[in-house]
Amino acid sequence: MKKHEKVAFIQEELEKLYPKPPIPLDHTDPYTLLIAVLLSAQCTDARVNTVTPSLFELANTPEKMTKVTVESIQAIIRPCGLSPAKSKNIHRLSEILMEQHQGTVPNSFEALEALPGVGHKTASVVMAQAFNVPAFPVDTHIHRLMFRWGLTNGKSVEQTERDAKRLFPKEKWNDLHLQIIFYAREFSPARGLKWETDHLLRLCGRPSEQRKWSAAIPRKK
Repeated sequence: MKKHEKVAFIQEELEKLYPKPPIPLDHTDPYTLLIAVLLSAQCTDARVNTVTPSLFELANTPEKMTKVTVESIQAIIRPCGLSPAKSKNIHRLSEILMEQHQGTVPNSFEALEALPGVGHKTASVVMAQAFNVPAFPVDTHIHRLMFRWGLTNGKSVEQTERDAKRLFPKEKWNDLHLQIIFYAREFSPARGLKWETDHLLRLCGRPSEQRKWSAAIPRKK
């Protein structure tokens, strides 16, 4: 299968499996999404979703968040990990939103990435999911699958993002990055992969990955 055929096939199969992929992080507006994505760094979406209700009950706007202490924020978000840094970043970025953006989340990559604790991936998620601006946030799942499918060299997430944007249609980016994440979680995890059910790896995987995982199948005696 040539690369352009592989890309078209992957896109078609993901569309069949996840025609309307939901946003995994619970939120009500761009601000609560921004905070949820920031909390998701080195933490599962499921755990973030158990923490944010209490946090947003305490403060669900930049103005309200500036009026609570960093210690109060940290006490709630501790289960998400990295709580000292995350709590300081949440408090400070809320202050900046009030000081520089009239209490609203800016809809530009440059302004978002200037906020404490907000890197390119976080900004990309917010731009895609809050403002519907085409973006292709690359997390560990997407990085893993793009390599397994032979669509990138796996050397960096930056290269994976460039390759994804080059290969897939721009109008599909926002859905595709979610569809790939859902597929990775369901069929192609980092460990415990089941060769029999990961049909995209079987049909589209790079040869070295196909050999590795097919060889791991227990053989009947």
